[in-house]
Amino acid sequence: MARQGSVKYLNTAKSGKNDEFYTILSDIEKELRHYTKHFRNKTVLCNCDDPRVSNFFKYFLNSFERLGLKGLITTCYRNDKPDLFSQHKSDKGIYFKYCGEQRDKRVPDPAKVRPRNLKGDGDFRSEECVNLLKEADIVVTNPPFSLFREYVAQLVQCGKKFLIIGSWNAITYKEIFRLIKEDKLWIGVNSNRNFSGFIVPKHYPLHGTEARVDENGNRIVSTNTTCWFTNIDNKKRHDDLILYKTYNPKEYPKYDNYDAIEVAKTADIPKDYKGVMGVPVTFLDKYNPEQFEIIGSNRGIDQDPNGVYGRGSYLHEKETFKRLFIRNKRGGDQ
Repeated sequence: MARQGSVKYLNTAKSGKNDEFYTILSDIEKELRHYTKHFRNKTVLCNCDDPRVSNFFKYFLNSFERLGLKGLITTCYRNDKPDLFSQHKSDKGIYFKYCGEQRDKRVPDPAKVRPRNLKGDGDFRSEECVNLLKEADIVVTNPPFSLFREYVAQLVQCGKKFLIIGSWNAITYKEIFRLIKEDKLWIGVNSNRNFSGFIVPKHYPLHGTEARVDENGNRIVSTNTTCWFTNIDNKKRHDDLILYKTYNPKEYPKYDNYDAIEVAKTADIPKDYKGVMGVPVTFLDKYNPEQFEIIGSNRGIDQDPNGVYGRGSYLHEKETFKRLFIRNKRGGDQ
């Protein structure tokens, strides 16, 4: 029930522009510890965050000296009250900059931070927010799921490093998949069940045994459909997927309409097969670009140069689930 409920609300966020999912501090800490060296002397932007209540802002402010940050900038869309679940009724957005002014004193308490008004509403696409983006080196936040395509496109266009949270389903977006295939974006260290959950407002029902209210009164729903998306290198993406099974035609049938074999589980990828394989999209959580090549998909989100892939894949005249088509770069030699 918890899984189904969370999927339902994440889908609602995408289709209905209801993006009230807020990140737990422990999930931020768990992911960011893998990128510490990348932040030294960098300016970080959290451009979907009210500095008065955001756990992203709290993390970077409290870690400012430890990470060796140069600066920290946050912006928030149409909010005049320190409320995690703002109704965005204000005409103005807010922003806050910190450049280590209190380096020799105690870092300011996030709860006592007084942000300034922006001239406009604080939309990340506005001119003044784009100018703040240009000041930053790395963007870290939980952007609106309903605007994920546009949000990532802006980061790529501006040439920014980023570490952001998104729905696992974003992998199937044409624009996102192209970046993954071109090795310009990849999955972070933690995904799906490695997330503790999201803080949600009072009107969200707490379905399932994993939904809870924490010691601070936050209502939290769990999800297994969430991951970090990044273009910052991490050790995990260079770890080889250990392959132990050997190919046999009976266990790995060929698709009716593709010259490729079906591999139902990532763990079952045969170590000695040199051709194209169809694997679940969850393979990306184990994807090492030095070990495998992503060729295409079966859901129309991508077409290879010869126009072979992109249609649904069929086994015995029945369509399979979402699949990525991959090839072992090492020619099946492990």
